[in-house]
Amino acid sequence: MPADAGEDGEDAVIRAERAHLIQSREFLRLMRENVLAINPMAGDRVSLQYLKADLYRRAESLRDLPDAPLFFGRLDYRAADTGSLHIGRRHVHDLDGTPAVIDWRAPVSRPFYRASQAEPMGLELRRRFGFSGGELTAYEDELFGGVRGWAGGAGTDRSGEKEPSKLLLAEIERPRSGPMRDIVATIQPDQDDIVRADAGRTVCVQGAPGTGKTAVGLHRVAYLLYAHKEQVTRRGVIVIGPNLAFLSYIRNVLPALGELDVIQTTVTDLVASVPVRGTDSDAAGVVKGDARMAEALRRALWASIREPAEALVVARGSRRWRIPAREVMALAAELRERGVRYGAGRELLGHRIAHVILSQMEAAGETCDDRTHDAVRRSAPVRSCVDQVWPKVEARRLVFGLLSSPDELARHACGLLSEAEQQAIVWSPVPRGPGSARWSRADQVLIDEARDLIERTPSLAHVVIDEAQDLSPMECRAIGRRCSTGSATVLGDVAQGTTPWAATSWPAMLTHLGKPEAAVRELDVGYRVPRQILDYASRLLPSIAPGLRPAMSLRQDAGALAVEPVPAGALAARVADASSRALDLPGSVAVICADGQIAAVRAALLAAGLAFSVLGAEPADGQSRLVVVPVTLAKGLEFDHVVLAEPSRIVSGEAHGMRRLYVALTRAVSRLTVLHAEPLPTELCYVP
Repeated sequence: MPADAGEDGEDAVIRAERAHLIQSREFLRLMRENVLAINPMAGDRVSLQYLKADLYRRAESLRDLPDAPLFFGRLDYRAADTGSLHIGRRHVHDLDGTPAVIDWRAPVSRPFYRASQAEPMGLELRRRFGFSGGELTAYEDELFGGVRGWAGGAGTDRSGEKEPSKLLLAEIERPRSGPMRDIVATIQPDQDDIVRADAGRTVCVQGAPGTGKTAVGLHRVAYLLYAHKEQVTRRGVIVIGPNLAFLSYIRNVLPALGELDVIQTTVTDLVASVPVRGTDSDAAGVVKGDARMAEALRRALWASIREPAEALVVARGSRRWRIPAREVMALAAELRERGVRYGAGRELLGHRIAHVILSQMEAAGETCDDRTHDAVRRSAPVRSCVDQVWPKVEARRLVFGLLSSPDELARHACGLLSEAEQQAIVWSPVPRGPGSARWSRADQVLIDEARDLIERTPSLAHVVIDEAQDLSPMECRAIGRRCSTGSATVLGDVAQGTTPWAATSWPAMLTHLGKPEAAVRELDVGYRVPRQILDYASRLLPSIAPGLRPAMSLRQDAGALAVEPVPAGALAARVADASSRALDLPGSVAVICADGQIAAVRAALLAAGLAFSVLGAEPADGQSRLVVVPVTLAKGLEFDHVVLAEPSRIVSGEAHGMRRLYVALTRAVSRLTVLHAEPLPTELCYVP
């Protein structure tokens, strides 16, 4: 067992470690005060404001979080010159610059996550700490170097086999309320490999529920900002989640690790260009999200180029210089064959025309220079010719023209989309103009594609994509443009794909993302979801993802799962009763049900006098431990206790209802209560 303070006094190790914690917090306070005491000076006001902002961010990153332990482990190396190192969420040093706490991302900290009896990595001892809030309450030691097992009050295993770390399991199982926490104290070796992957390497993580894939992605961002700070900070990094509820759930993880400037967004907000006022049918959404639409847009854009009506004539002084129409078109064709963006090609065409005219002038004996070139390029005849041959195109109008005209769509989608597919996406009735169109989310992605065809989208250093299995090919292309010269961390689970266009294989999805060479890593060990719950949910895998191997869980709890039939008409009342009983236990509580059942569940909870909030509703009570979750918003979230109402309604609610049910079944990390008045899906017929 871990060593704790005894009734008659404190363990000597705990007293010493508590003293080090107090001292480290004082050093952190002094570090922050030193930053706040700096009087910034700069050569101009703009630079001064940037410097002040940098100092503010630095001071905020050094703010102590009383309820979060400043360190969670300690390493004792065999080498005398290394000694002992405390491992924590951030670097802390004393007044002389000597480290009091080493950042978990530093290379010297890696043995905390990777050392084993077979490969101790130079360690003599690894110590884990137990905390209650911010107070150190216990420790657990693992000895290396020929001595196997656990010691230091934690108990040495005389059989020679390593006992499971009880403090590690306690931290994993600790009840939680509110947003997601970091996992720096519990990162496992397979997770650590992904977290510390090279900055230029794209990694795809296939992870079953509870395997920590979301946390791994966020911690990889924190690691890259530490190990490659200048590169990543300069070019930028973003985290893309499936919806705002999910982003709210993960919002505190990176700030707790000292990283305050990472943008967290959704695909919809990432590509936002027009107000979304419409929705697509599943049939239309599948077609608009298909990568073939990119080719249709490309055809429509480049069809804008046309031959001039007559030759170009430019007057310079008493002389006139002429370029035949066919020669102007040859210049345009050459630029197009080079693969330039449409907007860049338009600019280059003016330069090419000016170059041809200057060549004629020089052949006639005239002296030309750069000023002559600019004057010719900017002349009215040349500008008029460029406008006629290579007209300006606005992305929104290009997409509008394609979706509002059956003839235009048929012209540019010929051989790409069937007649039925074209009919599914063309607007009827036709809006008067782009401003009155009821744009959908898929339309925004099309506009983003068109915008990139015109002007190149800048690339970031790194992009994290969570719940990536639900992205359409066109959404993948939109994200891929933003990491075309950078890297990405792709997180998802093909078994949880719930959109009509959900990915069924990672290689195809990664190809659309522009990262076909990315390595696919599988996390198949669950750390949060108890085995009883995960095994029950995995009964659905042969139906929803036949090729996927079920995950196993490290945790077992005989009381984690309850499947209860309910008399007809009594479901809502039983949901309220089960919720009330769950609230008597520590941690967060969620009622997950089909979207169409929210009103009935809400009424039952109100009648029972329970305080709750409804996820996605406005306003929402962020302080309530009980939350009602529409199943369409459940993905990526987790709760200590889940009451799942009427699985059959979830299954029948949509084409991918079985996958939606799989998601709902795997949101609980302590207790899952399944209540049903209607028959369960065959796969879930439960035998206690």
